[in-house]
Amino acid sequence: MRFSHIALLTTLAATPAFAEAEKYTLDASHSQIVFSYNHLGYSTGTGMFSGFNGEIMFDQADPAASSVTVSFPVRTMLTGWQERFDHFMSPDFFGAAEDEMVTFTSTAIEVTGEKTAKITGDLTLNEVTKSVVLDAVVNQVGDHPMANMPWAGFSATTTLLRSDFNLGLFAPFVSDEVDVNISVEAMKAE
Repeated sequence: MRFSHIALLTTLAATPAFAEAEKYTLDASHSQIVFSYNHLGYSTGTGMFSGFNGEIMFDQADPAASSVTVSFPVRTMLTGWQERFDHFMSPDFFGAAEDEMVTFTSTAIEVTGEKTAKITGDLTLNEVTKSVVLDAVVNQVGDHPMANMPWAGFSATTTLLRSDFNLGLFAPFVSDEVDVNISVEAMKAE
């Protein structure tokens, strides 16, 4: 065998064939979902979910091979006004039990740019599961300056129809469309 063939084989043996997705867990203290809707044309109502858990299997070399799963109790919704929260949890809307969960599980990721992708997934809300598409952005990936470990930040947006999830009371006066803005940080699991 010639020297150049030996050198090539040695180089190939030392190089990993494929990178794999690495597990990141959401940082509950820096992950929020903010939603907004038009209220009778007079104002924009907002609410938020925060402090939830989830997991991202992140493949930096092949982002389309990544995945995300998130779940949280619907009763963790924050509205800023107790009466509004009570109404949202009533039979008019969620009729939510203490353990009723909101879940999202990705089913496909289409890379659309250097730091952008469309994440398709199954959203279960109010016991209804629908496919939704998130317009996602990789904000930053690198070592966290305070935690001294690998960290990643992502944001995403989508628009949902309340009526798709049997939550359409008062539409169209209160908009059926709900704008959703997601911002999450995740740390590499050890």
